[in-house]
Amino acid sequence: MRKQPTIIRVKSNDTLGAVLAAHLGGMSQTSIKQLLARRVVNVDGVVETRADLAVPAGAEVVIEQGRGNNALTHPKLRMVYEDDYLIVVEKQCGLLTVAANPGGRETTALSILKDYVRREDRRNGVFVVHRLDRETSGLLVFAKTQELQNYMREWWHDLVTKRTYVAVVEGRVEKDSDTITTWLTVDNKTTMVYSSPVDDGGKKAVTHYKVIKRTENVQACETGKADCAGQGYSLLELNLETGRTNQIRVHMASIGHPVVSDRKYGFADSNSACPLDRLALHARILEFTHPVTEQTVHFETPVPRSFLALFH
Repeated sequence: MRKQPTIIRVKSNDTLGAVLAAHLGGMSQTSIKQLLARRVVNVDGVVETRADLAVPAGAEVVIEQGRGNNALTHPKLRMVYEDDYLIVVEKQCGLLTVAANPGGRETTALSILKDYVRREDRRNGVFVVHRLDRETSGLLVFAKTQELQNYMREWWHDLVTKRTYVAVVEGRVEKDSDTITTWLTVDNKTTMVYSSPVDDGGKKAVTHYKVIKRTENVQACETGKADCAGQGYSLLELNLETGRTNQIRVHMASIGHPVVSDRKYGFADSNSACPLDRLALHARILEFTHPVTEQTVHFETPVPRSFLALFH
């Protein structure tokens, strides 16, 4: 029989370490850190491992009486957030969200998370809410039940309050900020997405962008290719009003500033000349209304260092 958890209702603002020490017989700091490392402590449903975490009055701290949750450890996937309903991770470039072919055995974000949740109970599941391209890094959300997955997919546009990417694009983008609105159509045979400035029956796509940095330094483009030499790069912040397939990549290519190292929509010559060995696109910020608690949850990751290195 599973032992009952210890439940602590916090009476005043404090750190998690202090809360545990006060309620567990004056545990040493070392013992508290060991307890947290076992991932058996959660605050308001979220597993926490930091003793210095600020815990507000009214929070519920639960100590599970088991061996705890195994930490997610994978070089291509980092745990950002987990509660009883959702998992938020940061995916590295080169990792598929889901298998390209049903039954495929390639390692994906989904397969890694399935292994992770089933360590605790073989009946546990995890379900994709949205996807990122293999070449794109950044934040991804997964649901722990199929019902929640279906709900979040159906109401995704209403639940998401902010979805921000960063990208390095070819050339100097002259406008400090702008909005790109086109209609996108997918060619099912080639998987290419085509953009039209007028409604041609495709899906309307809206991207807002702002220039963060520009550079004229093209020393990295040593081969002097015509499409790359003399143009430099621009670092952009992009906010999606819609979330169409390849939307950012197609939109930036449509205004003559494709994402750096985009072999699908970019300049072939500049791809071979520029220094990044990955697509320069990263899903940096994700904010949405939690479908169960109805609270706004906000997640951020830093701009990849390789992107910033192009502007030094």
